[in-house]
Amino acid sequence: MSTVADYVSRVEGTCGAESDVIVVFKYEKKDEAIANILKKAKLKKSIAGIIFELTFEERSFRLYTSGRAIFRGFTSKPELMDFLAKLLL
Repeated sequence: MSTVADYVSRVEGTCGAESDVIVVFKYEKKDEAIANILKKAKLKKSIAGIIFELTFEERSFRLYTSGRAIFRGFTSKPELMDFLAKLLL
């Protein structure tokens, strides 16, 4: 059984009402992570097939094919990890 830690290399930034959190996926798992996210989240806009504006559970975020995602509005790390678990697993 996979866990969020199997996919996430690191989390940059701090959680808070107005701050952005950058999640970097592990290089060897990034394609699988991107595929899982694209299956579950709703696509709002795609920019050249490199940047995806997505929504999931009424939260919008950006996903990059480089293996990064930018999330906004998470107030705690456990909240972010729960959201990532729903997206990735």
